[in-house]
Amino acid sequence: MDYRKKTVVASVTGLTLEGMDIMFISFAMSMIVAEFNIDLATGGFISSITNIGMLLGGMIFGILADKFGRVKVFTYTIFLFAIGTALTAVATSIEQVYIFRFIAGLGAGGEYGIGMALVAEAWPKSKQGRASSYVSVGAQYGVILAAFLSAMILPTLGWRALFLVGVIPVIFAFIVRRNLDESPEWLKAQKDNKVEQKKEKGKLIQLFSTPRIAITTISLAIMATVQIAGYNGLMIWLPSMLQESQGLSVSSSALWTISTAVGMIIGMLTFGMIMDKFGAKRAYGLFLLASASAVFLYSFATGSAGVLIGGAIVGFFSNGMFAGYGALISSFYPAKIRSTATNTIFNFGRAVGGLSPILVGFILQHYNMTMAMIYLAILYIISFLIMLSLNKEKASRKGNVVETVQS
Repeated sequence: MDYRKKTVVASVTGLTLEGMDIMFISFAMSMIVAEFNIDLATGGFISSITNIGMLLGGMIFGILADKFGRVKVFTYTIFLFAIGTALTAVATSIEQVYIFRFIAGLGAGGEYGIGMALVAEAWPKSKQGRASSYVSVGAQYGVILAAFLSAMILPTLGWRALFLVGVIPVIFAFIVRRNLDESPEWLKAQKDNKVEQKKEKGKLIQLFSTPRIAITTISLAIMATVQIAGYNGLMIWLPSMLQESQGLSVSSSALWTISTAVGMIIGMLTFGMIMDKFGAKRAYGLFLLASASAVFLYSFATGSAGVLIGGAIVGFFSNGMFAGYGALISSFYPAKIRSTATNTIFNFGRAVGGLSPILVGFILQHYNMTMAMIYLAILYIISFLIMLSLNKEKASRKGNVVETVQS
């Protein structure tokens, strides 16, 4: 296996385990709410605190990965992620659940951006959209895996046994450390820095070093926020919503999750090809507008066939876009700050967008599913408007400095 394929396999596996863990919360939510006697909004904060941990972990480990190497720090993030997930199984209070989910979030936040940086540095620009989509699909493999495991474990062993599966990433971390070499582009950037004898400080500040770069960073962060808010709003609460509104059992809601995840996988692979062939503007424009329409119309779906097919269509468009963010964000920043940029921007989206389950829980308690879907549709329209502004700019490099200029 050549180096390019190794980076994809490592990143896909890492994101698969991360996606599996996130969906454990979705399937176990009703049991956790019942055991600790909390309301839906308080339950939604479990996901939100995880995403806050992802933001902090993304910034910390992104900086460390740019400084000390992708692969080394990548394995550390996986260890931390596995520990936090396994500890969740022994929580005796909702406060402890929050703490352990925060720890898991620290590791997961660092893992995503580092994996994306590895892939971006290994693949040529003409294929980065597809390479990014291959990695992003890993999250949906995790969703499908979580659905199968939840259907088998929850009815008999309960939610605590489900989270004990979190020890599996430890094995993966050892495999990665032994078989994946450091990024050649990162190694070259380190040599260049030594030649220039520069010790750079405040790398986060470089994301806002000029007004135009700051606007680009903020725009990307808003788009990432909408992406995560939409995904969490759909995947965290829809299984529970469908159990109530359509009378679905845990096993049936797992089937819906698998159907939606399959739609997401096909959407991601399709998006990567469209992005490489037609560019980010057309790809995101098509998928954002289609997502807004599909999410709104899905609130009127009835019957088993309508729920399953509609879920696959919503997944195709709403999460197909996820495939492009790694390549999109990476394209604006040089190697020496790429991991920092990718982790900070996308995990900011995770932290803020991660608050979406709280709002969706509130809407469901006081209104209905239709209002929740209208809220999600509006988010996609906002992202579409931001995207139009973002795509009027392109990245150009002078040495190691990134400037955005009008195209």
